[in-house]
Amino acid sequence: MTRKDTVQVVCVAEFRALEGKTDAHRSAPFIDQATTAEPGCIRYELNQRVDDDRWITFIEKWKDQKAFDEHCAMPYIKHFFDDVRPPLVEDFAVKLFQEILP
Repeated sequence: MTRKDTVQVVCVAEFRALEGKTDAHRSAPFIDQATTAEPGCIRYELNQRVDDDRWITFIEKWKDQKAFDEHCAMPYIKHFFDDVRPPLVEDFAVKLFQEILP
């Protein structure tokens, strides 16, 4: 039987870098350092697709929706989406999940 954690929030954010911009997009260290320092951050991963290295995926786990909402309101996140992302990223999707535990 499985059970669902209905409190924690898992964010999967996928970004496809513009041609020639993969390294610049992948090396935005201000995001990971600041994110992992937030008190509600449980997990933070940065992954790159094997079949298309232009796709970078952030996987984050937050203690609850409030912690995730506070993260999204951080100035460095707004700066990333408003200023850093547009010249680096061709396409992106941000999806929220609840983890299903075994």
